[in-house]
Amino acid sequence: MRSRWTILAVLFVARAAMAFQFQSVGAVVPLVRDNLGASLADIGILIGLYLAPGIALALPGATIGRRYGDKTTVLAGLLMMLAGEMLMTASTSWSLQIGGRLVAGTGGVLLNVLMTKMVADWFAGREIATAMATYINSWPAGIAIALLLLPAIGTTFGMTGVGIAVSVLIVVAIGLTAFVYRSPGVAPAGGVERLGISAGTAYALVAAGLIWCLYNVGFAMVFSFGPSMLVERGWSTSAAGSTISVVLWLATLSVPFGGILTDRTRRVGAVLVAGCVGFALLMLLLSRGGAVLPLTFAMGIVCGLPAGAIMSLPTRVLDLRTRSIGMGVFYTVYYAGMLAAPAIGGKLAVWTGTATAALDLGAAALLLCPLLLWSFHRISYLRRRCSELI
Repeated sequence: MRSRWTILAVLFVARAAMAFQFQSVGAVVPLVRDNLGASLADIGILIGLYLAPGIALALPGATIGRRYGDKTTVLAGLLMMLAGEMLMTASTSWSLQIGGRLVAGTGGVLLNVLMTKMVADWFAGREIATAMATYINSWPAGIAIALLLLPAIGTTFGMTGVGIAVSVLIVVAIGLTAFVYRSPGVAPAGGVERLGISAGTAYALVAAGLIWCLYNVGFAMVFSFGPSMLVERGWSTSAAGSTISVVLWLATLSVPFGGILTDRTRRVGAVLVAGCVGFALLMLLLSRGGAVLPLTFAMGIVCGLPAGAIMSLPTRVLDLRTRSIGMGVFYTVYYAGMLAAPAIGGKLAVWTGTATAALDLGAAALLLCPLLLWSFHRISYLRRRCSELI
């Protein structure tokens, strides 16, 4: 019998393949510009299109998974990712690039929604925060690997080589999912999965989704506008980018540590609040001209701590019967916010004439998380009281 940690490793690889594909455009921007004759604005659109299907498909994706099975739907998503990548590799036509990116992103939405639910199925009540922290760490890991490998591959073999590299990793994920993954084999308590959730549960999931969204907004502001802020202060582009990347590398360590800390102490709220507030204060210090290197190191150590605690929140209001539809609600809120926030941050930076405004936006988003956590707990408490009265 395969252990739940083996299953987690399979899901980690599959989601890392998704992150690798997402970053495959951003990692080789000069090559994309030369091959497609695209502007930076065009490339920005191409990057963002990968997440665009999430708003429309997160909730239907959960329904599809419930009808056809998690494993089958995830395999279909991986095949869509592969098809989209092959479409982009086959031609330099801009319309095919757009189409391929949307097809691949649609497959990625299915993975994101369903595999989070699959992790919960295996770990609910047992090291759930550690498992979620490990699982979501696949995203920065996949991006980091893409940044390391794809520029060299693209320089040597061109965009075709980049497409082949992405396709190979997706094929590996398909093989592992098909031949290693299995369901936990536990029937939902009380019967088959339910087609809907209560209003109280939906409100709690919206609150949890907003917390996850705002936390990621804080992250996005650092990586999207942090380098520009340092360039404004006279740093070179390469030095600014490599310095801000320290946060990402340290986050790959602090995210699982935060999950372990949450499980060991069982203080979900304390870890979440301390991590978000600490992250926000460090961002404000950085945007106000503090010592850059110490602050980026401290930010990398602190920023990952709340991740596992946040991702464990949906499992506290969902059971096996409602996890599919519940995670669909959670991710719909997340995708909607994540599409809007970077654009708002960019407009703020243009309006104020400095990238520090975007970092201030990220800090404000993080400081809202404790308030939303209070709302989540309050809604969860009222939901339990109502169920007891019924």
